[in-house]
Amino acid sequence: MPRPRKRLAGTADPDKKRLSGKRTKTENSGEASPQVENSSPQNTSSSEICVKNLSRYWLMKSEPESRIEKGVDVKFGIEDLKAQPKHTTCWDGIRNYQARNFLRAMKLEEEAFFYHSNCKEPGIAGLMKIVKEAYPDHTQFEKNSPHYDPSSKKEDPKWSMVDVQFVRMMKRFIPLAELKTYHQAHKATGGPLKNMTLFTRQRLSVQPLTKEEFDFILSLEKKEPS
Repeated sequence: MPRPRKRLAGTADPDKKRLSGKRTKTENSGEASPQVENSSPQNTSSSEICVKNLSRYWLMKSEPESRIEKGVDVKFGIEDLKAQPKHTTCWDGIRNYQARNFLRAMKLEEEAFFYHSNCKEPGIAGLMKIVKEAYPDHTQFEKNSPHYDPSSKKEDPKWSMVDVQFVRMMKRFIPLAELKTYHQAHKATGGPLKNMTLFTRQRLSVQPLTKEEFDFILSLEKKEPS
């Protein structure tokens, strides 16, 4: 598959751009400064992963606005995915063990929401699907990459990525603020978003969704913003 692209600071060569910058964020009423994913295996809940591995729906975060890290612009929004050859690219840069394990649990054709994070208006921008299951993330071995991990060895790589393909834009952008309103209401009423990982594990950049959560969010496309 074609390599994704990334803009290097100080160069105008468009052929040296690769996808990068998948990061966890703090997402309360707004988003704080990005935090690099750096959890340890000991911080990963085995029971939660076991349950969430049953998920066939996902939410995956990326940054749609420019941010330079180690001389590299880590911007990658849904329009960037759409512009890739065959609308397909790898989802690299995950450096959190639980998020990595979720990547490894993904199966072909499973659907994921593309979530714009660390931006003026975070929220769900579109839909994509998994078109290649987990394999080693090449950026862990690239010394000039923001995601380089010198402790990872090629014979035993720590980090994985999947390939994703653009499916469609949402019929309307679903902002974080709207999802939060439903989450708060559903905690009281037992609605679909009562336990949504977006609010219970806010820093995870790769998150599982139940079918109930996924279907409810899709239904919001047809409603006026709350």
